[in-house]
Amino acid sequence: MIKTVIRIKNDMVMVFDENGEEMTSYQGYYDDVKDKIMADVRPGSVFNHWFGYSLKPVVVGLDCW
Repeated sequence: MIKTVIRIKNDMVMVFDENGEEMTSYQGYYDDVKDKIMADVRPGSVFNHWFGYSLKPVVVGLDCW
């Protein structure tokens, strides 16, 4: 199950399951993986932006992810 989705500054996306393991089949450039992620996301998944130089990603709503 997709638990954490992080979009970083260069428009790459990292995806992790509930155990913190990478889900490489969902990772890649935002435009290439967005539809696949949206089709498989479940309630409770957390979407983040990690732009700039912050130490932690910022949780965002699905509507602006």
